[in-house]
Amino acid sequence: MVIDSNPTPPSSRAASVAAIRTPAFATPLLVGRPNPIDRERLAERLDGMFDRGRYTNNGPLVQEFERSVADLVGVEHCIAISNATAAMELAARALGLTGEVIVPAFTFVATAHALDWLGLRPVFADIDPHTHNLDPTRIETLITPRTTGIVGVHAWGRACDVRTIEEVAGRHGIRVIYDAAHAFGCSKGDRMIGGFGDCEIFSFHATKFIQSFEGGMIATRDADLASRLRLMRNFGFAGVDRIVSAGTNAKMSEAHAAMGLTSLESMPSTLETNRRNHLAYRDGLRDVRGVELMDFSEPDRNNHQYVVLEIDPDRYGFARDALAEHLRTHHVVARRYFTPPLHRVPPYATRTAVDIPSLPHAERLSERVLVLPTGSQMDVADIATVCSLIRDLPSRRADAGGP
Repeated sequence: MVIDSNPTPPSSRAASVAAIRTPAFATPLLVGRPNPIDRERLAERLDGMFDRGRYTNNGPLVQEFERSVADLVGVEHCIAISNATAAMELAARALGLTGEVIVPAFTFVATAHALDWLGLRPVFADIDPHTHNLDPTRIETLITPRTTGIVGVHAWGRACDVRTIEEVAGRHGIRVIYDAAHAFGCSKGDRMIGGFGDCEIFSFHATKFIQSFEGGMIATRDADLASRLRLMRNFGFAGVDRIVSAGTNAKMSEAHAAMGLTSLESMPSTLETNRRNHLAYRDGLRDVRGVELMDFSEPDRNNHQYVVLEIDPDRYGFARDALAEHLRTHHVVARRYFTPPLHRVPPYATRTAVDIPSLPHAERLSERVLVLPTGSQMDVADIATVCSLIRDLPSRRADAGGP
């Protein structure tokens, strides 16, 4: 039995979205609300944890979670970490990255912060305007003698151009990490994300497709790298009291692993709900001028955790931010990802104030992308209402005699 982890009935809808002063939804619809899980099953796992009296330090639930993820994504090694940011830090350190690391400018700030925290210099690259991922044709122009790594980000769960990225990296002898925070359960063709590059990093934050309250996972085919990572996440201990390397505390607890395993069991129903919602949004927004819904092409698989719009203000009649504010007045809390792009964010912008690079695609998309609520908090009728709100805004200008 799957039980909603935050049970709320489908949002009550107003009789007419035309009544602008009355919000269309009684309670806010949020981006990234946790997906449902079976609470009884979670309680069983937690009871077992309490009975064993083992709450952390690579317990049986963590080991089971690692095996389950490894089997699902088709890799030999998965290392559970306290969160995905710590996972990025450990991966960069275990791979011996120094100097400069190439990173897309259009991503969540943690991708760059994890590198900067280690004393590495993120070098920001532009993105492909169609995929929203790192543009591999731009990478080679950014490589210098100080470059030791590339971090590709599978934005919205759509796989990077892994073949080209890894060809470029191979020619220059540099490492490749993929930030797969959005991409659990996704694929590149028939190959699951998780086995590309030197390693890939999943996020199991509460807002993600699969969640463990907080948590992350490093997936790799490299046994030596996996061994180093296991030492590093636990202070460098190779046994009860034998320290063999430097390390930190980045372990995942048993309670977090219990949640991760329970969330994995709900994955089929979560995916079914996400797909249903994506199709409903696609149908509801099909004919809205200036509003483009990012679709995901076969044969790649996607988890549909993100409903991503690109707003063309000239064709739609309003800028993205105006639409976001319009939706918010109706308790639809859409998110402006990723604004501003990272090369315009402190501390990176201030460090390069004299010579901030021009990354036109990242800058343009940072002003146009809007992510809409989805998941079990919504039914198809709710989505129809949100689509009506989006269609309604240009008509308000026309009714007022505007252009």
